[in-house]
Amino acid sequence: MVSKNTNVTAYTALQSLRNSGMSLSASQSRMTTGYRVDKPSDNAAYWSIATTMRSDNRSIASVQDALNMAGSVIDTASNGMRTATDLMSDVKARLISARDTGVDRNKINSELDEMRRQFRSIAESSSFSQENWLQRSSTADRANRDLVGSFVRDNSGMVTVNTINYDINGKAGTSEVNYLIDDVEGERGILTGSGFSAELGTAKTWVMFNGTNAGTNYNEIRLSSNTSTTDIDEMIQVVDLMTERMTDVATQIGAMGTRVDMQFEFSKQLQGSISKGVGGMVDANMDEESNRLKALQVREQLGIKSLSIVNTSVQSVLQLL
Repeated sequence: MVSKNTNVTAYTALQSLRNSGMSLSASQSRMTTGYRVDKPSDNAAYWSIATTMRSDNRSIASVQDALNMAGSVIDTASNGMRTATDLMSDVKARLISARDTGVDRNKINSELDEMRRQFRSIAESSSFSQENWLQRSSTADRANRDLVGSFVRDNSGMVTVNTINYDINGKAGTSEVNYLIDDVEGERGILTGSGFSAELGTAKTWVMFNGTNAGTNYNEIRLSSNTSTTDIDEMIQVVDLMTERMTDVATQIGAMGTRVDMQFEFSKQLQGSISKGVGGMVDANMDEESNRLKALQVREQLGIKSLSIVNTSVQSVLQLL
């Protein structure tokens, strides 16, 4: 049936052409953006999940930066403590040499003086971004050193930033101290604290040297021609115990460094997993979209041709009138 008032065939052809144009526009958008879910109207659930996970991925990237910083702080402290431990072994060797009769103890003491200066140089230099784990120089120095460890979103959606904690103060006045040098009160430093002599029960309170502002006046490990073998034996015992503690602290810091490295590698793998998961939800399959785009372009051309044919049939009816 041909009607001069209502051309149903033309309406059908026009609707088909309009649908083809909308599908073609959507396919072109997916090809341009690379996303099949680019806005909430595409798929509200997937868009919401993808947006949250992308935000988490950026947070994990920030954690990686913090872990890099933490790793540098720990590496600096670890290197300083290992170097100081090796130097303390040299101190012990010099004291053992001083135990022999006929040795010029004054000359050995000159070497010990240089080693004392080197200990302080190591402690002062072991600083990264104003973080120094070897020297306590102010009462404002924080006892707990918190390093960013991980970013966690739990099942309820709550976000938590976990930290790696290091109690640098230890127990003042004992051998369980972590600073190499304590210039504030002396008792929290391995080289400046009285805890090692107290634990050994030596006759004198031996320290490598007194803290700069500690106000203590303990017996520094020094030699002279009048130094008794009894004193030297006590010095050797104290130095040996200090060396053990320095080794323990270096091991503890090294273990923290290993944990930071493992967490950094895990965070990179986690980022990759999240990116892969998000991509599977919202990324467009470019091969499929390319084929779909070609098909829709052909479909649009056929729609234009169909509409042209319909219009031609109407013109034929008008010629009859």
